[in-house]
Amino acid sequence: MTRYERLAQIMATEIRSGNVAAGSRMPSLRQIIAQHGVSQSTAARAYYLLEQWGLVRAAERSGYFVAPRPVNGKATQAVTADEDEATTVDISELVFSVLDAAKQPGIVPLGSAFPSPTFFPLSRLAKSLGHAARSVSPWSTVVDLPPGNENLRRQIALRYMRIGISQPADEIVVTNGALEALNLCLMAVTQPGDVVAVESPGFYAALQAVERLGLRAVEIPVDPQTGLDLDVLANTLRKHPVRACWFMTNFHNPTGVTLSDAKKKALVDLLAQHDVPLIEDDVYGELHFSPDYPKPAMAFDRHGLVMHCSSFSKTLAPGYRVGWVSAGRFAERVQRLKLMTTLSASIPAQAGIADYLEHGAYERHLKKMRLALRDQRDALCAAIRRWLPAGTQWTIPDGGYFLWLRFDKAIDAMELHRRAIGRGISVAPGPIFSATSAFEHCIRLNFGHPWSPRIDAAIRTLGEILSETVKGA
Repeated sequence: MTRYERLAQIMATEIRSGNVAAGSRMPSLRQIIAQHGVSQSTAARAYYLLEQWGLVRAAERSGYFVAPRPVNGKATQAVTADEDEATTVDISELVFSVLDAAKQPGIVPLGSAFPSPTFFPLSRLAKSLGHAARSVSPWSTVVDLPPGNENLRRQIALRYMRIGISQPADEIVVTNGALEALNLCLMAVTQPGDVVAVESPGFYAALQAVERLGLRAVEIPVDPQTGLDLDVLANTLRKHPVRACWFMTNFHNPTGVTLSDAKKKALVDLLAQHDVPLIEDDVYGELHFSPDYPKPAMAFDRHGLVMHCSSFSKTLAPGYRVGWVSAGRFAERVQRLKLMTTLSASIPAQAGIADYLEHGAYERHLKKMRLALRDQRDALCAAIRRWLPAGTQWTIPDGGYFLWLRFDKAIDAMELHRRAIGRGISVAPGPIFSATSAFEHCIRLNFGHPWSPRIDAAIRTLGEILSETVKGA
């Protein structure tokens, strides 16, 4: 987090807690500079961010004032498909505790969100980065500001062309990873108090973004076999003023399910009827095990409502933090938000990845990675059959690197997580994938690390913990 973001978060906490009343005048830039020891630029950018979050409003020649509270003055809320009452989304502490536990040295990373770093062509990437750094123009600090490095955007547009999508490079905005792209899209189409449709179970960072921006969430069920429930979504769109949807249509995290082309088209058509934007998280699409990349929902969009987000973090260069969004009709708005927040993705990293895409045999790398992941998926499935209790249910995804497991109701996923950490194993417990802490009998496992006797032993240990838990119930 940058200094101005930290400053904005401090002031946002004061506003959201009610310590500063709506309509109150905020401290002047001069007061902020003196109080926090920051530069004028840092103070100004913090206020710009607060304004974008809808927490303050600027009055010409008068400074900044606290904006009116969100709807009914309520905190971030989640509405489930089966109830009209809203419940507070308060998931960040749970997510952070799970992620922190998984960072312990020597942990078997079955709960990790990342594939093994051994997959990535780091030496070849370093060559591209070195070449790009030597040839980069001093003017690139200006030229490569949003929407981003021209050659990189051209290479990304070519990749869209490979899957039959004609994508103008000038609608692509390069970001600091896909997560920033997703957050910028959400900021571009919502204001505090708005309702956003999210998946259940769904990617916990989507819930955290809803929480951070003071939005309300309505959860749409995701079936591990068939995916998003479009009937529930249609009913939700009739009942609630949904301003955006944040969905993952390919190799969904955590279930691994992919929507059929027919269902993707139906989703896009349904949202078009209501003029609701779709923020499409497609970071795993390149990791398909079948011959072809499954079309994203964006392929069926005719109204510029789909904002397709992806990155190279899961397939090529996680440490480079280079992602993008094809933002359709919202491209200019997203680009301006990028300028107002983090300004630019790393210029050398953009140029380095552009060089690799042009000269580094990316397709050959992807093919090798897909084959390895498929073999590791099969090995994990075999170990689950061998070591975990009968009755354990899971789906077999055709891409990505996650398995979603469901246990008997006697199993508490959070207790399993705690006991597993004590035995040197991380798992991702189901409640972190829900605004209402549901899926308490489910876990997500990562098969993105090379199979080894150590991982096989970890699955055996999970089986022992599960047996102990059932006996002790």
